[in-house]
Amino acid sequence: MTDDATLHIRGVNKTFLRTGKPSVEALRDIDLTVKDGEFVAIVGASGSGKSTLLRIIDGLMPASSGTIAVGSRAVSRPGPDRAMVFQNDSLLPWKTVIENVGYGLAIGGMARAEREAIARRFIELAGLRGFEHHYPHQLSGGMRQRVNVARALAVDPRILLLDEPFAALDAQTREIMQAELLSIWGRQKKTVVLITHQIDEAVFLSDRVVVFSARPGQIRAEIPIDLPRPRDLEVKRSLAFVQLVDEIWKLIEHEVRLGMSLAVD
Repeated sequence: MTDDATLHIRGVNKTFLRTGKPSVEALRDIDLTVKDGEFVAIVGASGSGKSTLLRIIDGLMPASSGTIAVGSRAVSRPGPDRAMVFQNDSLLPWKTVIENVGYGLAIGGMARAEREAIARRFIELAGLRGFEHHYPHQLSGGMRQRVNVARALAVDPRILLLDEPFAALDAQTREIMQAELLSIWGRQKKTVVLITHQIDEAVFLSDRVVVFSARPGQIRAEIPIDLPRPRDLEVKRSLAFVQLVDEIWKLIEHEVRLGMSLAVD
């Protein structure tokens, strides 16, 4: 392996064993390389193993077989080279914005003055200056997710993992957050892997869209997104954008229907 491609996924399989019930094969033979600084989105039917793969990449659960590596280093547990942003903001309600953003640095033992300086930089980057001493309950849903992204970026990971980060937001706020995320990514150039059910979100944000089959999740197609950067929300009204969304939807429509038929308790 070389270090010019940050994330290497090789032959990853995942089967969940259930007591007294049939096992569930979630992922089958996943091979994927995500280059340094690339933004990749994964779409597919519900239950196709997308979030499972993200948790394996983060080291939160093991693969049944296969390997994950960041650069030349194999992944076996969570580490500072990866940071996850979940669908729910998961902020600590008793801590202020600046304390939440600096929380990972505090766990790592960084001195208070240094971590607050770093936290302020990412609060500024996320467009939250002036809210440093607010608590999560004083913020809108979109603002809380900005704090969540800022907290993930503050630990300076090589890879940012996003698991449906805007799913809980209303449609208007979601679009604004997509644009904000692109603005932050444009300045940071982190490697990003995004899980989303929204095809238009995947096309708007990413350099490449990976389409998963229904369970067990397999890579059905990889679609390059050749829309010019930087992008703003107006690109969603362009013919090229609409054609890409339609192409990807046609790829997954059958898989979505199949995934619904495979749903289990």
